[in-house]
Amino acid sequence: MRPSSDVLLVVDVQYDFMPGGALAVPYGDEVIAPINRLAAHFSHVVLTQDWHPANHASFAVNHPGGQPFSRAHMPYGEQVLWPAHCVQGTQGAQLHEALDIAHARLVIRKGHHANVDSYSAFVEADRTTPTGLTGYLRETGVKRVYCCGLATDYCVAWTALDARACGFEAFVIEDASRPIDLDGSLEAAWLQLTDLGVERLLVDEVLGHALA
Repeated sequence: MRPSSDVLLVVDVQYDFMPGGALAVPYGDEVIAPINRLAAHFSHVVLTQDWHPANHASFAVNHPGGQPFSRAHMPYGEQVLWPAHCVQGTQGAQLHEALDIAHARLVIRKGHHANVDSYSAFVEADRTTPTGLTGYLRETGVKRVYCCGLATDYCVAWTALDARACGFEAFVIEDASRPIDLDGSLEAAWLQLTDLGVERLLVDEVLGHALA
């Protein structure tokens, strides 16, 4: 079992990101089994949950003439306009029932501010509004953050980059994550992650470290 200074950060494993969901990540359901394997070896697990109001600024339906996956300018920069997804209180926003992580210590809900999107578990897309996760992890003595979930090139990557920026060692577990890969976003994410010192691991490598 890994010490509590190692945290497994499970990102947005929710029904709307599953095949058939409102914003389906290809093969998104394939992350559940490896995440459950990982979680059994971590005493400290944190979950994130996309949690948008229906009038959220990132939804294409809330922009006259806006089309899903087009882009719009927001006060905080360019924004992908997404299909409405993970709306507060809906089934699509719920964490997948097959996640076997009853010992998770914290659920961070993000994206609940109507006027700004949120990919990272640490800070909103305006890059100034914190979620409170940084303080929680520091106060609980976390040193290393292992990120997995959905989607690799958006919420997982942004979370890992911010973990690194906050001074934690950061890792992305590739085979416990799945990408959207929108206009080359996956390759760009891996390049940025590597450049900023985020390590890329596989589940068996993480478990091997745990057993060593």
